[in-house]
Amino acid sequence: MPMINKLLHSSGFKRIAIFVFIALILYAMKSMINLILLTFIFTFLMDRLVQFLEKKIPLNRRLLVIVSYSCMIGLFSYGLVMYLPMIAGEITALIKQLTAFYTAQHDNIVLNYLVSRLEENQISNYLEQGFTFLIKYFTDISKITLQVLLALLLSLFCLLEKPRLIEFTGKFRTSKISSIYVEVEFFAQKFVRTFGKVIEAQLIIALVNCILTTIFLWLLDFPQLGGLSIMIFVLGLIPVAGVIISLIPLVIIAYSIGGIMKVVYVMIAIAVIHGIEAYILNPNLMSSKTNLPVFYTFIVLIFSEHFFGVWGLIIGIPIFVFLLDVLEVTDNEKVK
Repeated sequence: MPMINKLLHSSGFKRIAIFVFIALILYAMKSMINLILLTFIFTFLMDRLVQFLEKKIPLNRRLLVIVSYSCMIGLFSYGLVMYLPMIAGEITALIKQLTAFYTAQHDNIVLNYLVSRLEENQISNYLEQGFTFLIKYFTDISKITLQVLLALLLSLFCLLEKPRLIEFTGKFRTSKISSIYVEVEFFAQKFVRTFGKVIEAQLIIALVNCILTTIFLWLLDFPQLGGLSIMIFVLGLIPVAGVIISLIPLVIIAYSIGGIMKVVYVMIAIAVIHGIEAYILNPNLMSSKTNLPVFYTFIVLIFSEHFFGVWGLIIGIPIFVFLLDVLEVTDNEKVK
């Protein structure tokens, strides 16, 4: 009994219990997980932008927040009005091109063998499920738009009242739940330091990959560059696996417009861009904790996709890095 009482009153047990309690609360609020994640991501990224602007422009902080949000929403609205119809048309043409390649007969024996094997494995059923998911996703576009607008509004109010929020929240440190508040604050600081930084790094890497790949595809005379660039950016948010997934449609399009030599050029271009990501962007943007083995990366992506769906592919690695930080798993060689 004394040992059990000692265990129950230990700081380690209390920290684990509070962590499990927070996880259960988030699981109970899983229907609102989109709003929670979008609000956190918008708040973190816009706060970083405002901090950067404060160092460069001597203006009132609230004014900088309002101007930053106004510019972002204005650019986003302009892009939707001007380019959404064009991009929707390019994505439709891209799907038709991929479907035509899949259904057509090819002179290449290897390609015909691969297509026949895919047909035996009922790949058409998976494609049909994928298109059904896309149709359902775009049918719910009004719901997604509302969540994005709510997340932007919440993040705007959060940044406008950031000093007051910090001051008010700090009062819980001297309240009757101060012991719980200290542990929640510990997890919150870890979460912002790891999850937020990794999401920021993934966005920068995805944007750079998207720009470089689009330039290469433009030089190779690829069609539907607008739809392809969006696909590359979204898949670029998925660590490691995104490059492999995006390579499949790019290779198919390259073969259909230029034969095997065009495929070779695309493979070389993707290899060069992946090298830039692996040896320049990742070491400068990611911490040592995110330098995961490829096996761990794929395992985390598989499990996170199973439990969180599409969101899991994007937030799986940041959550895993957050857990590593909480458990104080560090790269000893980097520390030395």
